[in-house]
Amino acid sequence: MELELVTIGNELLLGFTLDTNQAEISKALADIGIRVSRSTTVSDDPDAIRDVVASGLERTGFVITTGGLGPTRDDITKKVIADFFGKSLVLDEEYLGLLRERFAQFGRSMPQSNRTQAEVPEGSEVLPNRWGTAPGLWVEGDPGVVVMLPGVPKEMNGLLNEQLIPRLKKRNTAGSAIRSATLRTTGVSESALADSLEGIESEIAPATLAFLPSLMGVDLRLTVWNRPVDECDHILRSGLQALKATVSPYWYATGDLDLAEVLVAQLSDRRLKIATAESCTGGLVGRRITSVPGASGVYAGGIVAYENRIKQDFLGVSEDVLQRHGAVSEEVALAMARGAQDRFSVDLAVAITGIAGPSGGTEAKPVGTVSIAGYFEGAERVSTRVFPGTREEVRERSAQAALDLMRKLLTAE
Repeated sequence: MELELVTIGNELLLGFTLDTNQAEISKALADIGIRVSRSTTVSDDPDAIRDVVASGLERTGFVITTGGLGPTRDDITKKVIADFFGKSLVLDEEYLGLLRERFAQFGRSMPQSNRTQAEVPEGSEVLPNRWGTAPGLWVEGDPGVVVMLPGVPKEMNGLLNEQLIPRLKKRNTAGSAIRSATLRTTGVSESALADSLEGIESEIAPATLAFLPSLMGVDLRLTVWNRPVDECDHILRSGLQALKATVSPYWYATGDLDLAEVLVAQLSDRRLKIATAESCTGGLVGRRITSVPGASGVYAGGIVAYENRIKQDFLGVSEDVLQRHGAVSEEVALAMARGAQDRFSVDLAVAITGIAGPSGGTEAKPVGTVSIAGYFEGAERVSTRVFPGTREEVRERSAQAALDLMRKLLTAE
């Protein structure tokens, strides 16, 4: 079964509101074997809404809309859909009573404007909304089916899972599902991954493979379409194993785990402590680690050593090393890591020093040059990278690379 999704609202097109509804609906429908074949965002304009709903019904016969069901004058979705189906809006006395009760629970009288939310297309099915005032609506007729959901994410999610998904499960009798699994990689480019995975499609079939690059790395997304749930899960497990074997040592997690979560879990399992010494990242690595619940059991602390004198006074970096190699160098990064390990008496330490830009670069050390060093139980590792992007992107990439270096030190990769 396929359907189309229409998200409605000027605020979405202006960028003031992030459209999370599309992702939530698509994921929930995929779990029950229903594919969103097209998603369109339109303004609060009756002609635009009518046109996109009509074309969606022509293609699939089923459209879900979100937004435009509130009590204000720009909430016009319900009226447009009713007109399109040739239906009048009628007052649903039962839902009007529920609205009055809802306001009474908070010691308030229902504003007159909310009365319009109890007006529904004649013959439509009302989907009660326990999280707000706008009901969901199921309208069915010759053109097909249109389901209208509120645009407020909490209300939309509640109606989606409590009211709509059970109805769609009964309607979609194929018993199939659409399942996806993600393998997260870092420290390798999308093109290099594509080269290493050339020809793997036949091995992982019938799963399809997508590359999803970001600042933090490249996610490999496997998807199995329209098969029984157990079969989907078996295909995905086999596909993930094939990917892991091919892209090792770049993968660090499946699902949506952050690299810092993986690192904290590894440290916790081995009862190890970590410390950080950061220059150009200004504490980003420490922030990533301490954002993970349970980090207090593994993170001793960190030093943001931006000026050279802080590197000397707090981390023991010698003036001679700074003068001979410069603050952005592998020698200084190693000295910072050693200093952090000694200062905090920890098992593992990592240090970053670099040129985040936009100025400060030279021909020998251009903007984006970053040296990262790690120390673990006597073993040391250091590397220098030149990261592309803006100042903030260089800092974020550097923090990710530092976390990955620590992960590899722990696993001896």
